[in-house]
Amino acid sequence: MKGATLVALAATIGNFLQGWDNATIAGAMVYINKDMNLATSVQGLVVAMSLIGATVITTCSGPISDWLGRRPMLILASVMYFLSGLIMLWSPNVYVLCLARLLDGFGAGLAVTLVPVYISETAPPEIRGQLNTLPQFLGSGGMFLSYCMVFTMSLSDAPSWRAMLGVLSIPSLVYLLFTVFYLPESPRWLVSKGRMDEAKKVLQMLCGREDVTDEMALLVEGLDIGGEKTLEDLLVTLEEHETLETVDGDGQMRLLGTHENQSYIARPVTDQQQSSLGLRSRHGSLANQSGIHKDPIVGLFDSLHEKMPEAGGNTKSGIFPNFGSMFSTNADVPHMKPAHWEKDHDDYATDDNAPDDDSDNDLRSPLMSRQATSTDKDVIPHPTGGSTLSMRRHSTLNGENSMGIGGGWHMGYRYDNGEYKRYYLKEDGAESRRGSIVSLPCGHDGGSYVHASALVSRSVLGPKSVHGSDVAPPTGPLWSALLEPGVKRALVVGVGIQILQQFSGINGVLYYTPQILERAGVDILLSSFGLSSISASFLISGLTTLLMLPAIVVAMRLMDVSGRRALLLWTIPVLIVSLVALFISELVQISKVVNAALSTVCVVLYICFFVMGYGPIPNILCSEIFPTRVRGLCIAICAMVFWICDIIVTYSLPVLLSSIGLVGVFSIYAAVCVISWVFVYLKVPETKGMPLEVITDYFAFGAQASAPSKDDT
Repeated sequence: MKGATLVALAATIGNFLQGWDNATIAGAMVYINKDMNLATSVQGLVVAMSLIGATVITTCSGPISDWLGRRPMLILASVMYFLSGLIMLWSPNVYVLCLARLLDGFGAGLAVTLVPVYISETAPPEIRGQLNTLPQFLGSGGMFLSYCMVFTMSLSDAPSWRAMLGVLSIPSLVYLLFTVFYLPESPRWLVSKGRMDEAKKVLQMLCGREDVTDEMALLVEGLDIGGEKTLEDLLVTLEEHETLETVDGDGQMRLLGTHENQSYIARPVTDQQQSSLGLRSRHGSLANQSGIHKDPIVGLFDSLHEKMPEAGGNTKSGIFPNFGSMFSTNADVPHMKPAHWEKDHDDYATDDNAPDDDSDNDLRSPLMSRQATSTDKDVIPHPTGGSTLSMRRHSTLNGENSMGIGGGWHMGYRYDNGEYKRYYLKEDGAESRRGSIVSLPCGHDGGSYVHASALVSRSVLGPKSVHGSDVAPPTGPLWSALLEPGVKRALVVGVGIQILQQFSGINGVLYYTPQILERAGVDILLSSFGLSSISASFLISGLTTLLMLPAIVVAMRLMDVSGRRALLLWTIPVLIVSLVALFISELVQISKVVNAALSTVCVVLYICFFVMGYGPIPNILCSEIFPTRVRGLCIAICAMVFWICDIIVTYSLPVLLSSIGLVGVFSIYAAVCVISWVFVYLKVPETKGMPLEVITDYFAFGAQASAPSKDDT
């Protein structure tokens, strides 16, 4: 995972620049006003130009990134940052300064919108949340370093605001070099455009190994949007080669793995088996939500992260550790084409009709090896037909002997009625690896079975797509896909959480923090060291941002362990308590010392817990819940909402303070945080450790499955 981590770090420099600029303009405005003697409205315009630029560029950044790619847009962001820094260094008048601030906003808007998308599309599921917390960490780190720079320059006799703002061009140049010479294009975007060979090379670089077959297959399957999906509870067992002719019928079905001599027998879980073994039904997660009005999708996702209870029978770690993956091979077993593929799929398991070239635009060309190699003994036929899929060991991100698709998930195929069905499988209890195997008398050949959930849909890599041209991926954003039930449900989550985050009070608390610390006597302490009031305010702001960094580190450690939803549900109540305590301290007459101490503690708690949860998680969720082909478009919608709300909150705060006072403002923020907690509990699912393609498929299935119940009400 080293490759993915380094790529994420390089991409996140864009967020570092955004944090740096936010802090620099706050400090430089003191000296800009002294130099140019600007009216209050013009001062606000200089600051606002960056927000305006970010909002404008966001409206088109998503569709353009779906068209041109993620990497070109990050290059453009670095260029905008670099040019704005140079122009601000020059800035002969306020008009040129406003132009530079507009370009700076373009860069910030592109970085804030697309960096989380880029990281999500290049990171393995197991550490995707951790890597996607880097933008928050580097953004806060940029603010802290910028305040340190501004504070240092403020100690001089004649601080130059042009130099303060122009320094931005130096780290921007570093970012430009990284985006041009180091960052690869997103492999998911490359697959969506049919550039399969390029996508394979990028995956090999990110994963640090040659065989990325499973990842490539998953990315191709992720091109699907909508379509009928079903959810099945299965009992799965390893099928020995000798019994291949006897598995059909009696409610059994064969899931085609890629082991040289084995496949898997799957049996639907009956009601009696669920009752006798205490097995959990995923369908219950959708059906039994009416009492509390929680979105059925939330219950469905929650059930995927629960641990399977201990069950009787064999407790060895069992089938799925080597179902660890379904796609596992055994070098000790002599090579032999599985008989069921020869028998049932002769039409598709031959190269007679396969394309003669390995065109870069052929969706299967990098997945299938049509030339004999020295590793042929490790290569076996794949149900996509036409040729073979290279299914060698160590082909995943989630374990040395695992060949799943990441996060404990696996993908298999079943031939049914002339087409292949795709199965996304997850073993119950995969996190604990205990109690996964149950002894079950299923007919005459009882044995040990693993309980697994399976999301089933038509495979993109079916036999009809192998030799035809109908598999060419579409180009450009699919506006009609926004009407798909799963996409609409995801947009509700993404837009809703962005709105609530902006109105939860972080801007107001940061605005109020210097006053709080002044009450605590920090300014008096600093003035005793000979600091001016301006320098002291810069140092106080720097100390405030410094508080964020250890809290963000904690969030990085917990993001893929506790999960996004859990962190929100744990941290938002702390925000509520902090805000309530702040406005109570304003209402109740207490000593100045107690008031200052209480207010300081509340502000510190609020800031630390905000950056642990509500700070990074909305952008992380928005980068995970949309299908590949419309991810940029949907992210643009969410980001545009974010920037519009940011403008509203920023410029309404002084008006609210003058009209309803600090108590009224904090009361509103506390009420919004309460609404936020309810929204997260009812609407926001847990996405930790799940491949992006699995997340979007579960959104589609949940929306599809819950639609009839709405019609019935």
